[in-house]
Amino acid sequence: MTGQVVALKKVRLDRTEEGIPQTALREVSILQEVHHSNIVNLLDVICADGKLYLIFEYVDQDLKKALEKHGGPFSGMDLKRLVYQLLDGLYFCHRHRIVHRDLKPANILLTYDKVLKLADFGLARAFQVPMHTYTHEVVTLWYRAPEILLGEKHYTPAVDMWSVGCIFAELARGKVLFRGDSEIGQLFEIFQVLGTPSDVEGSWPGVSSLPDYRDVSPSGLASA
Repeated sequence: MTGQVVALKKVRLDRTEEGIPQTALREVSILQEVHHSNIVNLLDVICADGKLYLIFEYVDQDLKKALEKHGGPFSGMDLKRLVYQLLDGLYFCHRHRIVHRDLKPANILLTYDKVLKLADFGLARAFQVPMHTYTHEVVTLWYRAPEILLGEKHYTPAVDMWSVGCIFAELARGKVLFRGDSEIGQLFEIFQVLGTPSDVEGSWPGVSSLPDYRDVSPSGLASA
């Protein structure tokens, strides 16, 4: 017994189907390969009594709770430090060909001394060039890139960068940037602020070829 405080993530095993859930397998395989100060550390994996236990370093809170406790926007050096650490951890993932796919404040941990750590890699995937086909049912709605909302299945690490931008804005504003209540509603929120994309140079070349593209102007989305 070391006396070390740890965090346990319990995964129930379904013996009637595939056993260990795919999300748990992904998380374990990825976190056993990546080690970085801004990525949560997986200490051990234990299988006992029909359950899988992932043992992580203990981190005090997540970024969502930190935002709520802060009661407003972050600014100055605090904001810079948080965003720098977020980008540093994500750069390490992308350099090792890993797309997180579910970045949001609740999946980012923060110690009391303001060390930020990416967590919850259950939806993460290794990516290759050329890109494989992936499901577009990933990433919590408010942080989901517009190409995923429009049905893109050959996406790149850019989907994580969109999420980072949304998180950056939320930290700086103290509130969610795009708060849609459906996929169409989320697109409406995005295009109200950033404008409607088109195939023209300097906008979004190729957007009209995405599977779920139609009239994506705010007026068109409102009538969908």
